[in-house]
Amino acid sequence: MPDFRHAHAANADWREAVASCIERLGSGPASLGFVYVTDLLAEHAAEILAAFRKATGIPHWVGTVGIGVCASGREYFDEPAVAVMAGDFEPGSFQVFSGVASASDVENVGVKCGGAPANFAIVHADPANGRLADLVSRLAGRVESGFLVGGLTSSRRENLQFADGVVEGGISGVAFSDGVTIATRLTQGCSPLGPKHAITGCQQNVIITLDGRPALDVFREDIGETLARDLSRIGGHVFAGLPIAGSDTGDYVVRNLVGIDPANKLIAIGDMVQANSSVLFCRRDARTAREDMKRMLESIRQGMFTRPRGGVYYSCIGRGATLFGPDSGELGMIREALGEFPLAGFFCNGEISHNRLYGYTGVLTIFM
Repeated sequence: MPDFRHAHAANADWREAVASCIERLGSGPASLGFVYVTDLLAEHAAEILAAFRKATGIPHWVGTVGIGVCASGREYFDEPAVAVMAGDFEPGSFQVFSGVASASDVENVGVKCGGAPANFAIVHADPANGRLADLVSRLAGRVESGFLVGGLTSSRRENLQFADGVVEGGISGVAFSDGVTIATRLTQGCSPLGPKHAITGCQQNVIITLDGRPALDVFREDIGETLARDLSRIGGHVFAGLPIAGSDTGDYVVRNLVGIDPANKLIAIGDMVQANSSVLFCRRDARTAREDMKRMLESIRQGMFTRPRGGVYYSCIGRGATLFGPDSGELGMIREALGEFPLAGFFCNGEISHNRLYGYTGVLTIFM
């Protein structure tokens, strides 16, 4: 079974942060490392990777840059910090890849693990690539489970990724064979305000009618009289949810409301919509976020047959302290529910689970 260990540190001098992580990582066998650095250290990405590779002897590394990074029970936001995790995997059980920036790249990228097909993959993606939704869907089709997990780089500087080197653009990551056992869950952090509605009239991302009625009239009814009287209060709290066809768990992707036209009773959302599809409206606040986080953690805990050996967590930059309070509340909930185990990750500009892009979500994946 693979052995995992992790470390994390914050320091304005990248050398000091890396040295602290190397000391805390200790020694031991490891074949794959995960490294996440805040964007305040992005300009030193190549030097950071080289330092970890030289000091640890770990040959393969994956990761990316985030406005925030995280570890077991600890979040670092808007400060120079590094979080790393090392795991010892069987030879031929994983394959690092990069350079997936177009549909042809998906078909040509090598994701076979030794002689075995890839079963799932952990990925990092460049939010500046306009083809991401299609690339994620296509790449998921290259792995046997159809399942990817990961996140989009969040950076005020360069959108850099680590994949046995420093890369950028498109998707990179690591594919695993079915010899690597994982469990993964997603938390939306939202709760529906009303039922699903049929989109009966729309144009691109503008919803004209719902259930044959003006879209804004239906929206006002769902959000309640208090919010309906002052629509300026809904920003950051009320969203559109697009149900996922075929989901047996009521899953939906959350999209921003980007415009409301009271005169014509129209609603614009942050995604394209189609007639005869459906939409629901949902609310996100600290209470709903914590409740759904607890639900997700209980679901993954019930499916565990042993303690986690290691894990990765990818959370939206709109979550963290905003919804869970200071003192690393979000990561603290994971540790409280599942115990102390090596974990690394970052705060994303969008999350990836299964074969699609999400927003405002947390994606937890643990190695068993």
